[in-house]
Amino acid sequence: MFSGIITDVGRVAAIERRGDTRYIIETAFDTASIEIGASVAHNGVCLTVIETWPGRFAVEASAETLSRSTLGDWQVGTEINLERSLKLGDEIGGHLVYGHVDGVGTIVDRRPEGDSVRFTVEAPAALADYIASKGSIAIEGVSLTVNEVADTPSGTCRFGVNIIPHTQACTTFRSLSTDRRVNLEIDMLARYTARLLRDRKTAG
Repeated sequence: MFSGIITDVGRVAAIERRGDTRYIIETAFDTASIEIGASVAHNGVCLTVIETWPGRFAVEASAETLSRSTLGDWQVGTEINLERSLKLGDEIGGHLVYGHVDGVGTIVDRRPEGDSVRFTVEAPAALADYIASKGSIAIEGVSLTVNEVADTPSGTCRFGVNIIPHTQACTTFRSLSTDRRVNLEIDMLARYTARLLRDRKTAG
């Protein structure tokens, strides 16, 4: 369980492709305090730590994870939003994020708005019903509030988020550009609300 508050921007130091894909991640985390088997969110994807060294740790991703996220786009040097899992009693500064990517969106616009930057993201049609104005969404593991949302003729939806200077400085949003694919995780409350409404409609 995570909160969508990024605590380090790491970097892919090495990639080993075998049965599963093994990533070596450089981090500012105190890796001596990361237990083998611990969960760490990488751009919103929960991965298990399998080995640690000073300033580095290793994780593995299955073909299923690669097919449902942007991890397959990573190269050596790619920056990654990192968040360690919550402990009981920790403050939830964003919203509850599970580390299970629901789909991959695409940044279609980036423009300054005051001191912030407004990003417009196109989400797959399968997620359109779960994204609402003023609702929560995790993009690349970052907890954000949806400003507005509009359906497209193709059935997808486009929504906007504002990235304040602090978030720009402390996450990979500082370097994200148009046409970049991004991991999306919808809010769990939105998921269950949509399911409840569908079930009631079917029952009625």
